[in-house]
Amino acid sequence: MVFYFESQPDPFLPAFTLYMGKDKHENEDLIRYGWETDVWFHVDNMSSAHVYCRCPEGYSWDSIPQEVLDDCAQLTKANSIAGNKKDNVTVIYTPWANLRKDGSMDVGQVSFTNAKQVQKVHVRTRQNAIINRLNKTKKELYPDLEQERIDYEKLQRLKYAEEHRQRQKVDLEQSREYRKLAEQKDKAYSALFDDEVMRHSSNQFRADDWEDDFM
Repeated sequence: MVFYFESQPDPFLPAFTLYMGKDKHENEDLIRYGWETDVWFHVDNMSSAHVYCRCPEGYSWDSIPQEVLDDCAQLTKANSIAGNKKDNVTVIYTPWANLRKDGSMDVGQVSFTNAKQVQKVHVRTRQNAIINRLNKTKKELYPDLEQERIDYEKLQRLKYAEEHRQRQKVDLEQSREYRKLAEQKDKAYSALFDDEVMRHSSNQFRADDWEDDFM
């Protein structure tokens, strides 16, 4: 079972999907089948749920609005047995892609590939208003995480292929435009030396006293 929440503290912001597993065993599947747009949250130095934030298009782990960060941190704190009872708790977060898992780690345990990509949020105290708002959106689902990951990657490949096609189209149009401008310049340059221009510029057709202008 996976618990899903919707974070939209500001109506002018898009909705961010927050989700977490029921227990540490489900956390293993969440770690394995995360998306590139996912951000992982956990209470620092305490046991807590692994909370994920799935960013909508246009947002990444380092551009999550502060209001949404507060939602993620509050939800993470609230789902920590020890952390929920304490004030001044630190919640850490990092991109899903930065999580590292190897065979020596316990179930639900993770490390990081790059420690510099781990950020912190200070949670002074529990804010019930935030937790109550998020709980109103709570859904308990049994998703096929592996299939969802397959579908996501397929859509990403299609998206990248379309973006590549559009870039090629723009490059081709620019190349044609540059070639057209070059041809126009060549024609304009050639026109300076056509027969009529050359005839008027030749000394052969000047008046006999043309040199008088320089006397």
